[in-house]
Amino acid sequence: MSEQDPNRYDSPAQDPVSGLRETVTAVARAFAGDDSIEPSLDSSPKPEMGDYSSNAAMVMSKALGRPPREVAGELADEIAGRLGESVERTEIAGPGFINLFLADDWYRRAVAGLADPAGGTVPPVEHPERALVESVSANPTGPLTAASGRHAAYGDAVTRLLRATGHQVSTEYYVNDGGSQIENFAASIAARMTGDEPPEDGYRGEYVTDLAERARSERIDPDDLETLARSGVGWMVDSIRASLVGFGVEMDGFFSERSLYDEGLVDRGIEWLREAGHTFERDGALWLRTTDFDDDKDRVLVRSGGEPTYFGADVAYHADKVERGFTRLIDVLGADHHGYIGRMDAAIRAMERPGVEFEVQIMQMIHLVEGGRRTKMSKRAGDIVTLDELLADIGNDAARFFLLQRSADRTMDLDLDLARSQSSDNPVYYVQYAHARIQSILRKAAAEGRGHDPAARTEVPVDRSEKALIDRLLDYPGEVHEAAARRAPHRICAYGTEVAAAFHAFYRDCQVIGAEGEGLEASRLTLCEVTAQTIERSLGLLGISAPDRM
Repeated sequence: MSEQDPNRYDSPAQDPVSGLRETVTAVARAFAGDDSIEPSLDSSPKPEMGDYSSNAAMVMSKALGRPPREVAGELADEIAGRLGESVERTEIAGPGFINLFLADDWYRRAVAGLADPAGGTVPPVEHPERALVESVSANPTGPLTAASGRHAAYGDAVTRLLRATGHQVSTEYYVNDGGSQIENFAASIAARMTGDEPPEDGYRGEYVTDLAERARSERIDPDDLETLARSGVGWMVDSIRASLVGFGVEMDGFFSERSLYDEGLVDRGIEWLREAGHTFERDGALWLRTTDFDDDKDRVLVRSGGEPTYFGADVAYHADKVERGFTRLIDVLGADHHGYIGRMDAAIRAMERPGVEFEVQIMQMIHLVEGGRRTKMSKRAGDIVTLDELLADIGNDAARFFLLQRSADRTMDLDLDLARSQSSDNPVYYVQYAHARIQSILRKAAAEGRGHDPAARTEVPVDRSEKALIDRLLDYPGEVHEAAARRAPHRICAYGTEVAAAFHAFYRDCQVIGAEGEGLEASRLTLCEVTAQTIERSLGLLGISAPDRM
C-alpha cells in the first residue's frame, strides 16, 4: 500500500492486512517520532469490538508521558484519515486499544485481491536459510510403523512450510546401519533361515521370515552374518523408501552411518573439534568439553580402545551437514531422545561455525485406538502396525491429518473408527467436503452461464458471516509464517478447519447462486473461488489432497 493511495491493495506482495498494519505503524512512528515502535494489529475477537484492534497508543504513551486513552483518540483520528474510505469508524476501548471498523468496500476489494493470480500468496521471509530436515530415521531392522508415520508426516509438513516461506530446504533419512541392533537383525534372519528361534534380543516379526526366504532364494549362507546384515538392511531401506513414497514423502537423501567410517568422516569431524581446542584426553579416551557449552557433563568421543562412541559418530554426521553448507539443522527425533539435545547442541557450538543453528523437534508417541482400545507396537516382538497397513486402512489423507492435528510434543490417540468415517465428525473429511462443495457450486454456476467476477461491484452490505469468512482467508499468509516459524503444522490443520467452518456458516446464511442485488452473485462466487483456493493451499502444506467431488 503506497502512502499516496492507502486504499489500493493491488500489489501481489501487499495483502490488505499488511497494508493496514503498515499504515498503523507508520502513523504511530510519525506521531511518536520513534521509528523503533512496533504496535500490534490483531483481528478483533468479537464483531462489536471492530474488525481489527491495535495497541499502538499504549506502546507510545509512556514515551509521550500521556494517558493511553488520550493518545489513542488523536492517533485514531490520524489513522482514519490515512485509511480514508477504507474505514467506517474507529473506537477507543479499554485502557487504550484502537478498534477499526472497516468499510464493506474494503472487504470487497480484499476478496478481489485474493482472486488475483498472486493474491493470498505467502511473502518470503526476510532472511531465508538453507536448512536440512532429518526425520524418520527409524532403524532399518523392520518396516516403518504407524508411529514412524507421525515423524514422516511432521518432517514433510515442516519442510513444506519452510519452503512456502522462502527457505531452501533439503530432507534426509539417517540409516543406522551399524551397531549391535544390526548384528541382532542379521542373527534373527539367520535363525529363521535354519528354522531356529531368533536370539533373545533379536527380531520376531513375520517380515523377518520373509527376509529369510529372500536370503535363501539368493543363496546367502546363514553363517555369513556380514552379508546378511548388508543385504537385510538394503532390503529394508528399499521397503522404507517405498513406504515413504506411498505416503507422499520423498527424501532427498538417505545417509548411511557406515559411510561415516568408510569415508573417514568420523576422523574428520573429530579433527574439527581438536582444531577448535575443545577436546582433551583422560584415561586413554578422547573427550569433548561440552560443559563449556552448557552441557551437564563432558562427553567421550573416542574410547580408550580407539573406537568412536555413538556420540562421536553423531558429531561427525552433523559436521558433514555443516560442511555441505546447511545453516539450519533440524532433527526430528523420538520421545526417548531428550538427553541428546544438550550434548549435540554443545558439539555443534564447539565446531565454531558461525551462522549454524541446531534444533531438535521431539515427537511424542502415538496410540492407535479401535473400539475404544489402544494398540501397542513393537518391532522386536513382531506386534506392529506398519505404516503401509495404516494407509491401506484409513488412506493417506486421513492418516496425514490425524497424525498432524496435535502438537508434536503431545502424545496422541489416533481413533481409527473416526478416521474411517465419512462424516463431518471426521476432521479431514469436514475440510475436504468444504472444498468439494465449493467446486459443486462453481460447476453449477458455470453450467448456468454464471461466473465469478473479481471486479464486480455491489452496494449490498457485507453479511456478518461473509465478513467472518473473508477475515479467515486474509489470515492465511500470517498463519503459514507462524506455523513455519514454530515448526507447528498442527496450526494449519486448525486453520483449515476454521476456514471450512466459516465457509459452511457463510453458505448457510448467504445465498450465492441467484443472490439478488447488482453484482452480488458474481462477488460471492468470487469469494467461493478464493475460499476453495485457500483450502487447497492449506491442505497442500500438509500433503493432503483437495478433492473436487466427494
